Amino acid sequence: MKIATWNVNSIKMRVPHVVEWVKQAQPDIMLLQELKAMDEQFPRIAMDELGYNYAVVGQKTYNGVAILSKLPIEIEQRSLPGDPADEQSRYVEARVGDVRVASIYLPNGNPVNTEKFLYKLAWMDRLITHVRTLLSYEESLVLGGDFNVCPTDDDTYDPEGFADDALCRPESRSRFRELSYLGLLDALRELNPQKGLFTYWDYQAGRWNRDEGLRIDHLLLSPQAADRLTASGVDRGPRGMEKPSDHTPVWCELLSS
Repeated sequence: MKIATWNVNSIKMRVPHVVEWVKQAQPDIMLLQELKAMDEQFPRIAMDELGYNYAVVGQKTYNGVAILSKLPIEIEQRSLPGDPADEQSRYVEARVGDVRVASIYLPNGNPVNTEKFLYKLAWMDRLITHVRTLLSYEESLVLGGDFNVCPTDDDTYDPEGFADDALCRPESRSRFRELSYLGLLDALRELNPQKGLFTYWDYQAGRWNRDEGLRIDHLLLSPQAADRLTASGVDRGPRGMEKPSDHTPVWCELLSS
């Protein structure tokens, strides 16, 4: 089973990119973030033609997440539990075959001296609480998406320059570690320990051309899913397309149970 995640930075603008990559990569499950579109604006016809079922939690102009699957989708959560007043579309969770998956668009948190950073930390605390519950089910679980966290200095081209950025602040990293220490495996890092493994390159200042990137897109696996892990990687190809997303797909493969 191949599972991929991709922050597309506007699904309306990236439909051709998504269609082209999906046809080439053939993921069984595709997790999308930053749709920037309402549910009814999701490109259903294109996804139908590709043979995918879909679960979409959209939002006008900002955020938005989705799950695509070649198998039927049983939606479990359309928002992250813990704050009924939170109206931002950043989480969708579903069962697909024998795997539970979640598409996550974790808050960026910048600037750090504002409510945005406090919201990010509170959101991560809610995620940790929810994942504790999910892990108690003892099933194959894959949390994928744009976590907006560089877990270590190896995950940024400029550790000193990003030291005070919300993506690298100690408060963000400590919560990411706490999430991992619950028993989740970083599928990408597990099989790709090298430095310079990036998933995001800013549009500005020629970051892509100089390979000045960040690793902020992750696939985290429960022990049951980790036991099935056979491969993982980053496909840099879509970032080099014309008018691309600033992120590129991350993928892993699990043995069939």
